[in-house]
Amino acid sequence: MKINPEKEIIEIVAKIMLISARTAPKAKGEDEIVTGILSPEEKEKIAKEMDFIGERGEAFKFFKRDAQNVRDSEMVILVGLNFKKPVGVNCGACGFDCNTILKQKTNEIDYLGPVCTIRAIDLGIAIGSLVSVAKEFSVDNRVMYSIGVAARKLGLMEAQIILGIPLSVKGKNIFFDRKPL
Repeated sequence: MKINPEKEIIEIVAKIMLISARTAPKAKGEDEIVTGILSPEEKEKIAKEMDFIGERGEAFKFFKRDAQNVRDSEMVILVGLNFKKPVGVNCGACGFDCNTILKQKTNEIDYLGPVCTIRAIDLGIAIGSLVSVAKEFSVDNRVMYSIGVAARKLGLMEAQIILGIPLSVKGKNIFFDRKPL
């Protein structure tokens, strides 16, 4: 008898989640989505970085709460946008046209911009696909901006925008009654 088969199965579910991000619909069928599963060592590095970012001030204290969720989760998935070229429809939502967006001075705060808004929508669709797989397998999860910020600061993924999805399989949902900030 295996001691904890849920820990083995969650790795399989995480890999299926990555497949769903890869096959999610994307504008013009062009894929600028990047994904990965953190190692236990990377997971702890991110949690430490999130604790550090949480010291920025009152508005950032949720990073510390989220860091504890990272530590308590079995796995963490990263999903990001590695923007290389705009879709080419000149929608203007990014504030530029498709011919000039790549010529703009980049602005880096927590994320790096500007990026094509339609490519960012592709990222949202991929995230929706990822979490729908987790739901189908009853894996508790959250989509966290805070994990992505820490991942970018640590250079764990080549992407302008990164979000993290911690996964948990426990008798009680670790994300359900997080203390409000």
